[in-house]
Amino acid sequence: MANCPKCGRKLTIFDWKPNCPGCGVNLVYYGMEERLLDEADKAEAEHARLQKRIDRLKASFVGSKLTIVRIILSVLPIAMLMLPLCSVTYSGPFIEQTTTNVNAIEIYNLVSSLDFDALFTMIGSSLLGTSFIGYAGALVCLLLSLVLVIVSLLLLTIACGRRGNSRNITLNVITIVLAVASTVFFNVFSSNITAVFPEFISGSIGFGIFAYIAALVALLVINIVIAKKGINIKYKPCFVGGIPAEEYFELVKKGTDKAVIREMMAKALEEKKDEKAKEEAKA
Repeated sequence: MANCPKCGRKLTIFDWKPNCPGCGVNLVYYGMEERLLDEADKAEAEHARLQKRIDRLKASFVGSKLTIVRIILSVLPIAMLMLPLCSVTYSGPFIEQTTTNVNAIEIYNLVSSLDFDALFTMIGSSLLGTSFIGYAGALVCLLLSLVLVIVSLLLLTIACGRRGNSRNITLNVITIVLAVASTVFFNVFSSNITAVFPEFISGSIGFGIFAYIAALVALLVINIVIAKKGINIKYKPCFVGGIPAEEYFELVKKGTDKAVIREMMAKALEEKKDEKAKEEAKA
């Protein structure tokens, strides 16, 4: 059973009237003003927290000229994948020599039509195993690097967080390592497949992979520069009950009595009211 919020009297199922039989207070409306004030403070506090997140998000993208450049450099590696990353040349006695330039579109078509059973069979082959290990390694490393580029781009939304700089730099370094590893694996594939079929197939690295790696390095450099210089986050002033949100959160953290906070709020609101009246009088 419930108790009366004012006198503490224990209420029974027979106390069906809206007033307490002990003190006569209206049980429905008692303390409603205080509850409404608490709800208002809670709503303003949540808005203040949300506004900070919005301010950090804004700073992550357009907080300075460097962050704007970072957005461009974050997208640039994806564009570089449209350039020729490598080329494979096929020839033979009865086959006209053809050269295929491989870029992101060709890789997508290759992956979508790839027969993994056949690939694993080739990897297990004593003759072609090394070649196709290089082939698979180059493909996997390049795709993983692309995934990390996209993840890094998405994580720019929280780049101004506590671990934002270290996270960005770490992802950039891993992405560069994967891109370089992809190049090494392709060279393994190319040299081995050419050794096995010197007159039929050969491969060579294209300028696109170097442009891709250069774009990744540029992104790493800009993230290091931003980490050293920092980003000036402009927080929009927020208030809870008339007092600055930071001050309110500090008071709550210290366990300040609610009545004391209410007095400070009333004083702050009164001061704002007086300032507004003075401004109107001047106008």
